[in-house]
Amino acid sequence: MATEPKPLDDLFHDMLKDVYYAEKQILKALPKMAKAAKSPELKKAFETHREETEGHVERLGEVFELIGKAPRGKTCDAILGIIEEGKAVIEDYSDSPAIDAGLVASAQAVEHYEMARYGTLKAWAQQLGHKDAVKLLDATLAEETKTDKKLTQLGGAANTAATKKAA
Repeated sequence: MATEPKPLDDLFHDMLKDVYYAEKQILKALPKMAKAAKSPELKKAFETHREETEGHVERLGEVFELIGKAPRGKTCDAILGIIEEGKAVIEDYSDSPAIDAGLVASAQAVEHYEMARYGTLKAWAQQLGHKDAVKLLDATLAEETKTDKKLTQLGGAANTAATKKAA
């Protein structure tokens, strides 16, 4: 007896759990990144994004509610790997003028992962007729994109600082 193929609804729910888990891991990582940053602007950007990330978790909770599911995460190996890379940058470059450049690169890897996930979730929510979920996912996608642009700006200064000789 053949089993029914899993519908897009299931895939949407699975990816929602994945990104929920990812956001919770990011919440834990951001204070460490802020602490490691040398530039006050970069430190502030990480602190600001931590507050935004709390909002992303709340919005995801609302999306779960809209589809009649309890908000819960599913281990996301991708985000764990990206966060591990960030930890390695902190360990290997903490006393280097290149630390901020490394932190920006690590943070952008996180943002790009999230942008890919939120873009997909938004498209699937549209396909499935979850209009309210589309609005919530789009709001988060816009914030992630804005953060990525801010990191690109901060990256310019960080890259310049990284090329200076350590005092």
